Amino acid sequence: MNILAWIVLGLIAGAIAKAIYPGHQGGGILGTIILGIIGAFVGGSLGVFFQTGTFTLTATTFSIPGILVAILGAIVAIFLWNLLTRRSAA
Repeated sequence: MNILAWIVLGLIAGAIAKAIYPGHQGGGILGTIILGIIGAFVGGSLGVFFQTGTFTLTATTFSIPGILVAILGAIVAIFLWNLLTRRSAA
């Protein structure tokens, strides 16, 4: 997948995940794209793990199921990021 498709997938997945996840998340447009790209990797890797039983670092494809998996991965990434930033701020 070329870099432009990764950026578009990251933007779509990150924006939808931020809209779904409760509470305020900062970061702006760049944070949203990075969050979505990380979500695509997390979701793709977990999807492959649950299908095959082997862990490989892979991302989802640019399709409707791929976007849904990337959104779920981005929600997991938001949750983990909130856990890390809350502990360091306290």
